[in-house]
Amino acid sequence: MNPAERTQWIGDQARVIGFDLCGVASVDALAELSHLHEWLGRGYAGEMKYLHDARREDPRLVLPGARSVIVVALNYNSPQPYSTKYPQTHDAKPPRGWISRYAWGDDYHGVLAQRLEALISEMRVQFPEPFNARAYVDTGPIVERVAAKYAGLGWLAKNTCLINDHLGSWLFLGVIVTTLDLAPSVATGQAPPADHCGTCTACLDACPTEAFVAPYVLDARRCISYLTIELRGPIPEEFRPAMGNAVIGCDICQDVCPWNRKSPVTQLAEFQPRQELEEHKSENDVREIENSNNRSRNPSDEYQFSFCAPELQWLASLTQQDFSRFFRNSAVKRAKWRGLVRNACVALGNSRVRRDSTQRSRITQLLDRLATSQDSLISEHARWAQERLAAAQDSH
Repeated sequence: MNPAERTQWIGDQARVIGFDLCGVASVDALAELSHLHEWLGRGYAGEMKYLHDARREDPRLVLPGARSVIVVALNYNSPQPYSTKYPQTHDAKPPRGWISRYAWGDDYHGVLAQRLEALISEMRVQFPEPFNARAYVDTGPIVERVAAKYAGLGWLAKNTCLINDHLGSWLFLGVIVTTLDLAPSVATGQAPPADHCGTCTACLDACPTEAFVAPYVLDARRCISYLTIELRGPIPEEFRPAMGNAVIGCDICQDVCPWNRKSPVTQLAEFQPRQELEEHKSENDVREIENSNNRSRNPSDEYQFSFCAPELQWLASLTQQDFSRFFRNSAVKRAKWRGLVRNACVALGNSRVRRDSTQRSRITQLLDRLATSQDSLISEHARWAQERLAAAQDSH
């Protein structure tokens, strides 16, 4: 096979394996990587030290002799409403948190990695000559979004996400860096997919923490996803009120994007919201749901035991052992137990719970207990939540 035929075969095989998109970029074409050093120099990466790995600026430093980057994408958009269309999670009784859509199902790292290794295995059968290949799913020194752009999968939007004009931005990306001689999906001399953001600034305007310092430029230190997942220490107080009920990540800039209004829904079972909470609910909670069968259904009923809008009191009450058990094979693990409890405290502080309600009494008791935790990170955020709830009540 010549390089173009190889690229075509890889694309066809990727679809057989189950990927929604596949393209090939030359390692020489990744122009945006030249701006990475400047972005890092401004401190926008925060505590994400791994982003300073010099290999991120050139895939050839990742794999000597590398010629191409194969980029694949999987749609993870599940049928549940976007966070902007489901405000009940904030006003719900009991109050609920919001977990980013990407973490509702099984850990995407494993789902994509298994398929990527299957693709490499098929490549070794199809292409007999010796070649090296390394697969990464958001775990190696490769800037997947940039490689995806030059592989023809979409454009880099103002919110820095990759957008495909058919699938939107709900895409998990994986890459294979290889020494194989492949033809780039975007021919040499041709431009990658055009930027179709136009004059729209919906994503920039909707960001609660104003994390976009300019179109196409994200200050991760202000991003709710960074604050709830990557940041290990205290969340700066200036951002806590704006975080609302977010406990793992944030989807707002994607939820408001016009290109996601008609994004297709994935059929993959791995990316549907996990429902494993049901068997661990208290008898009172289960009885309440059973009784609700005799009443008209509330829009939030279907989320009663779902990962996408879990009860905040349950999250804040988790032990380390509970966390490890419930979130096994889940991307939520990235935040770690103390991070998730910290985030749940902030969300409880932002909840709208009346002082005279039974829920308020339960939340107060829980925060009182967490405020005396030996873990200073948890205790400090619990005390902040107590003060936040008290101040909100006094203002009414």
